[in-house]
Amino acid sequence: MSSENQSPWDEGTPVPLYVITGGAGSSARTFDLVTLIATRSEPEPSMQPEQAAILSMCRYPLSVAEVSAYLSLPFSVVTVLLHQLVEDERVEAIAPVPVAAYPDRGLLEAVIHGLRRL
Repeated sequence: MSSENQSPWDEGTPVPLYVITGGAGSSARTFDLVTLIATRSEPEPSMQPEQAAILSMCRYPLSVAEVSAYLSLPFSVVTVLLHQLVEDERVEAIAPVPVAAYPDRGLLEAVIHGLRRL
């Protein structure tokens, strides 16, 4: 089939991302991909659909990456929406657990040696 006969790709009517975020840019609060988001209130009919969806889906904590994937929105847009929800105290952002320091090599060897003696 020639390219002349193909119709142009139609995205439907995409909503510009600045409409979803209300024109807000990056915020002072930063979110990691693994920051957990937990709902603190129920969605209201007057809310943006994306924010209402976040409140509905985060009844059980989800990471920011999961929220972004479920909404099919870029991470940067989701962080703006989350920042607004955190400011309004509608969601709680739970910082990721820091990676524990690696145990001493000598301790690991002693544990392995002790296990082998069992």
